[in-house]
Amino acid sequence: MYSIHKISEIVSGTLKANDNDVQVEHLVYDSRRIQHPENSLFFALITSQKDGHDYVEEAYNKGVRNFIISKAPFHTLEGASFILVDDTLKALQQLAAWHRTQFNIPVIGITGSNGKTIVKEWLFQVLNEVHHIVRSPRSYNSQVGVPVSVWQMNEHHSLAIFEAGVSEPGEMQQLQSVIQPAIGLITNIGTAHDDGFKDDHELKLEEKLLLFSSARVVIGPGKWLTKNKKENWLTWGESPDNDFIVSGIQKQAGHCLFTIRFREETCNIDLPFSDDASFENAVSCCCLLLAMGYSSSFITEKIERLHAIDMRLQLKHGINNCLLVNDSYSADLTSLKIALDFLHQQAAGKTKLVILSDFAETGRSETALYKEVALLIRSYQVEHIIAVGDSIGQHLEAMDLPCSLRAYSTTEEFLLHSKTSDFFNQIILVKGARKYQFERVVQWLEKKLHQTVLDINLDALVHNFRICRKLLSPATKIMAMVKAFSYGSGGAEIANVLQYHKVDYLGVAYADEGVELIRSGVRLPIMIMNTEASSFQAIVDFNLEPVIFSFELLKNFEAYIKEQGLSAYPVHIEIETGMNRLGFQPAEVNLLAAHVSQSDYLKVQSVFSHLASSEDPAENKFTFQQAERFDAASNILAAHLNYHFIKHISNSAGIIMHPQLQYDMVRLGIILYGVESSDMPGLELQPVATLRSTIAQVKKVSMGETVSYNRSGKLQHDAVIGTVRIGYADGYSRQFSNGKGKMLVKGKLAPVIGSVCMDMTMLDLTGIEDVKEGDEVIVFGAALPVATVAGWIDTISYEVLAGISQRVRRVYFYE
Repeated sequence: MYSIHKISEIVSGTLKANDNDVQVEHLVYDSRRIQHPENSLFFALITSQKDGHDYVEEAYNKGVRNFIISKAPFHTLEGASFILVDDTLKALQQLAAWHRTQFNIPVIGITGSNGKTIVKEWLFQVLNEVHHIVRSPRSYNSQVGVPVSVWQMNEHHSLAIFEAGVSEPGEMQQLQSVIQPAIGLITNIGTAHDDGFKDDHELKLEEKLLLFSSARVVIGPGKWLTKNKKENWLTWGESPDNDFIVSGIQKQAGHCLFTIRFREETCNIDLPFSDDASFENAVSCCCLLLAMGYSSSFITEKIERLHAIDMRLQLKHGINNCLLVNDSYSADLTSLKIALDFLHQQAAGKTKLVILSDFAETGRSETALYKEVALLIRSYQVEHIIAVGDSIGQHLEAMDLPCSLRAYSTTEEFLLHSKTSDFFNQIILVKGARKYQFERVVQWLEKKLHQTVLDINLDALVHNFRICRKLLSPATKIMAMVKAFSYGSGGAEIANVLQYHKVDYLGVAYADEGVELIRSGVRLPIMIMNTEASSFQAIVDFNLEPVIFSFELLKNFEAYIKEQGLSAYPVHIEIETGMNRLGFQPAEVNLLAAHVSQSDYLKVQSVFSHLASSEDPAENKFTFQQAERFDAASNILAAHLNYHFIKHISNSAGIIMHPQLQYDMVRLGIILYGVESSDMPGLELQPVATLRSTIAQVKKVSMGETVSYNRSGKLQHDAVIGTVRIGYADGYSRQFSNGKGKMLVKGKLAPVIGSVCMDMTMLDLTGIEDVKEGDEVIVFGAALPVATVAGWIDTISYEVLAGISQRVRRVYFYE
């Protein structure tokens, strides 16, 4: 699209170019997500925790030859071109803003505290048959996401829809210059990012409205825009002084009826949703469509056909050791790239199979469209394709793709002529337009387990990881503890996400856990906490790194390494400083140091210890004593060894309570899973795991009767009893019996009645209305924290999470 010389001119940079003035088509800033290196321009963005300049060489090794940097001198990489600027983020925004000026099509800008993405996607649903639309992928509304979104604009598009979000004053002006919307839409002003605006909603509104400083028309709720209303502002609401008057609101089961009147047009809307958020989002869509001149009949028809926006990719366990990525509700190029990126991230050595339906994008020929689909398939190295539809199969067949291809006309034909034995040890992306009903394909391929499910929110995991990263010095490494099946959340799946987000080390309890991770495609160094002689072979075969905590273990492992003809094998030395569990005593460290300094067979990778009570302020004195003992031991080892080793002592609570004890690395465990203790509040952690089940049966039981084994639950009143599909074989402890445990049913706590059985638990549902068989029950999650549940039986969150059995299905979500 632009030469490197032209880009240098646009961003006012200093260019050091090679002889090849390539045309740049792709903007990248993440060295992990490079798919078209030969035509990509890498921006070395700098954040509070990461410096993109540290990843220039990685991007170069993947084939990128064009870079925008802000640090001199230039990298001396053969054949590479560099543009030196003062600020790489500003350069990215300048380039996108210049690109935006090359197109004279209607551009809709959307902002607000909530609902931006839903409104954008609903507008796409309504208008994609009459416009070739470019829009923000998913929720790309940040200082980086907006310019990347706008860069997608090309001569084929006839309408653009971009969303913009801000978290503090001073951010929107940059986004305005990039989007330059002609039509503005503000959804609402809520509590999101209140901290950045000091809880001042007027200040937040003022900042958001900067997006529309040059807009022809601005649409929004009257309650926010009536004050200081400008001539080009159009407001909606029930009051007659609004431009769009909303009336006749009737909410029914799964539907909402309402009327919108704007000048001479009246729309009688039957919205297929009844919740307040969907109502407001639909009103925003209707008002914008009316302002753009669409007829009431067009709007009414399209709004009635709106469907829910599922913003999550689901990762599930499938039949025959397969993994499923479920994105079965859309078929467009933007979301395909996102889904393939997630597929690639989670592949972990499995062959990649993609099941696709026909695509349809207005304003572009099928040949051009499927050429782009084929390009993505090549880029992500997909090995197998199953095409479903009238046209996708024949188009892809003509592309001469380096993968197998099977084509079917309909979903029914595919299901009829396929066998479950056709799928083995693959990761399968299921992605199709809604009309193809690919949810049936997902159900067919999904591993059949009972209805108790542990939902794992991978975005929450990444959010918590980033929160922790912000608490650390940029030089401090992170070891993520993924022992005990990642606290019940799934070892390989969690490890692959953490690996993708550049964690430095993984820690597990036993060698077999490490072996499983390596076999699943993890390439990070893995520390084995509980080293056993019986695991020496597995440790060496899979390049795992054992913890050495005693002289006997040291002598035995060293002898094994010598026997194998190896040398300088990496080990971790554990020092006992007060936990009194494992480790060399302080009095043994001199002898230990003398031994390892003379060993040709072992190399000390790290020296560490455990804090016994880092979360308890009352034990600070003891914590500091532990640190002093650790320092003394580390110094002795450092004096004997002629090389550097990593030092680490701090755990999840330690990084918050004792930031001075970060040393070279910290070990993060429960904090990554969103469990926040009372001693470390205010971190805004997000719970990663939600355990849910369903009600198998509801029955009325009379006063005086008993429930469960040993007649342990005697009813003191007539009761409604619900039987839930979870028991102690699933990890729901018998200690929750007889009222100690509770579960959420329809937002209300229902106590356990009687004893918890192996596979079932009974709840007293008395007073909770309209509960029926199949209703969902929350055992723990965001609305019922696992720490609260653990407290009911006087235990800790670790035990509850780690105790969830393997027969409980894990479903992984990625927003």
